[in-house]
Amino acid sequence: MINVGIVGGGGYTGGELLRILLNHPKTAISYVHSHSQAGKPVAEVHEDLEGSCSLLFTDQLDLQAIDVLFLCMGHGQSTEFMARHVVPPSVAVIDLGNDFRLDDRFVYGLPELNKAAIRASKRIANPGCFATAIQLALLPLAHAQLLGDEVHIQAITGSTGAGQAPNATTHFSWRHSNISAYKVFNHQHLGEIRQSLNQLQSGLTTALNFIPLRGDFTRGIFASLYLNCAAELDEVCQLFEQYYFDDPFTVISPRSINLKQVVNTNKCLLSIEKHGNKVVIFSAIDNLVKGASGQAVQNMNLMFGLPETTGLLLKSVAF
Repeated sequence: MINVGIVGGGGYTGGELLRILLNHPKTAISYVHSHSQAGKPVAEVHEDLEGSCSLLFTDQLDLQAIDVLFLCMGHGQSTEFMARHVVPPSVAVIDLGNDFRLDDRFVYGLPELNKAAIRASKRIANPGCFATAIQLALLPLAHAQLLGDEVHIQAITGSTGAGQAPNATTHFSWRHSNISAYKVFNHQHLGEIRQSLNQLQSGLTTALNFIPLRGDFTRGIFASLYLNCAAELDEVCQLFEQYYFDDPFTVISPRSINLKQVVNTNKCLLSIEKHGNKVVIFSAIDNLVKGASGQAVQNMNLMFGLPETTGLLLKSVAF
């Protein structure tokens, strides 16, 4: 069994990680660390775990007793944690924040891009949720050197993407029956997206025109992307099928896709269309699973020599 420690288990990504790991056949959760929730039953904070989890939050940290440490804290806090604590080299660290995504001391944990490096690493920076949906829509084109002068991207996310702490744009009376744009052309995930694309198409200067939207729903990301591309539709689809032939969670659909197909799963669904000289790609993921905690478990599986689907064959909500 893989002994797991979780730091920052009181938030959305920590809760989703617990739900997955409690049903993972090869893991045992040693502790869930939280200063603010110490002493409370985990099921008191994550109420859906009532009857499924008897763990208590703790403020004690035993880094010698675990095989893997998941960092599920707010952005910026993982850097502070790693500076304050000496994590044994034998303990794998998977950071779900954005602290190490552009840091070459950590392997960027997108399995569809860096599977071999993830298997050989003890330090993983889990990708961002928008970044995951967008990169999976573009990696095959970058691999084929087909990204041209600019890519137009619009993606809408559920309210859980903003984290559990309430703010003006996440409370019910504002979010309900509402939609808005934010961080237009300036989202923090653009750096990691460009880093990954450059890994496949060196010297890439393509403009990434990204408009993120806040949606009136709790979870999931639906992204639409388009760019000029002279290749025929069959050729583009073949590029995608070939690129993802060994990636069990990235699926190319011959039909239109929708968000409910992926919510509560670790899947990324892609569909591709051609309109004139433009290729249009649709990408759908669950921001808390493939966009966060599920992908973190997928990385853990790879690091410990397990089939990457272990514990992650999850059912979508469907309706």
